[in-house]
Amino acid sequence: MFVKASLITLALALSTGASPVFEGLGASISFGKRDGMTTADGWFDHPRAVQQVVRDRNKHRQNMINLERNMGKQAFNDGAEIMPMANYSAPPEKRQAEKLTDENNDEYWAGPISIGTPGKAFLIDFDTGSADLWVPSTNCTSTYCSAKNKYNASSSSTSTPKSGSFSIQYGDGSTVSGPVYAETVSVAGITVKNQTFSPVNTISPSFGSEVDDGLLGLAFPAISNLRQSPFFNTAKAQGAVKTGVFGMKLAKTGSELFLGGTDTSLYSGAPEYHAVTGSGFWQISSGSILVGNQTVVSNFQTIIDSGTTIIYGPPKMVAAFYKSINGSQVYDAQNGFYSFPCKSVPSTVGFSWGGKTWTISAANFNYGKVSATMCVGAIAGQDLGLGSSTWLLGDSFMKNVYTAFSFDSNSVGFAPLK
Repeated sequence: MFVKASLITLALALSTGASPVFEGLGASISFGKRDGMTTADGWFDHPRAVQQVVRDRNKHRQNMINLERNMGKQAFNDGAEIMPMANYSAPPEKRQAEKLTDENNDEYWAGPISIGTPGKAFLIDFDTGSADLWVPSTNCTSTYCSAKNKYNASSSSTSTPKSGSFSIQYGDGSTVSGPVYAETVSVAGITVKNQTFSPVNTISPSFGSEVDDGLLGLAFPAISNLRQSPFFNTAKAQGAVKTGVFGMKLAKTGSELFLGGTDTSLYSGAPEYHAVTGSGFWQISSGSILVGNQTVVSNFQTIIDSGTTIIYGPPKMVAAFYKSINGSQVYDAQNGFYSFPCKSVPSTVGFSWGGKTWTISAANFNYGKVSATMCVGAIAGQDLGLGSSTWLLGDSFMKNVYTAFSFDSNSVGFAPLK
């Protein structure tokens, strides 16, 4: 089990060395996803959005618990804290005559991996906002596991039990928990040995309805609940990839995770890289949000998190942003959602870190109608406990750019999609 010094050593070992890699030198895995916040008939799926807010709050609550345990509170951003557990309550119906169509849309970016020898296939969410790998085990007898692929330790010749346990609480107050094992894990043909993970015995109802089996975190080991090296860090340490860089394209079609470099066929030019600040997260500083050429809010930290759809900012900053959107108003004060006139969906909202402005398309900004004339925006005002001036950018931002994550240079880069 890692102690704090070991976490620091691993993080430093993976964050020094070569400058960012621009070539496609590794292996790719295709993602599958459907839109998560808008129903098929164009309405805002309010209950699903609230579930996402609760899940994100509790996910990052656990991340902060892990960060404090692994690194101490000195690793927190200014104003960061461990928030109370959030519980889900269905939102009331608001100004909506048409019945919502539940398409059971997935909110996560998923692809296949293999665990064990012989390999057992799993469909996994790849999450840059967490740092652990877990899948259901055959010991999970809950109905929430019934449709999942399950790991059987006795069926694998490379299964090794480890001490300790894994436990994370999620938005409905339930937990994902289980024992700890080391195993052979393969992603896109990249194979690592003795990867620490948890074959869980309990699973949250919020995961039970998802088509995906489990989750693979791609953040830094400082926020690992298992206090061990995440998969990609292990791959770099074992030489399974030559460069500690991975890239993501998130889109309705053609989505891809590229391990061991970036896929130059998917973007133009060289990525604009920014140094990672803080501990545990893919966090960069000196962020600004603009509407057209006007800077509305500036000088904030930003965490890039593929594990959520929503873009979150501190409530006061988000309120200042929506003041610049004509006709906008609070739609759901508790969860931080705002509405605006559908006939004038903003198309010039963008983020900048001192270089280019990376614009969010009107389609990615608009979460759908809440009345005949009003729609809900992708940016929500919510305190996730990550810091008093810290934003979290989910895939509503990431779908507009190619994103490169470099452990080698400890940086995050953005490039225009082809």
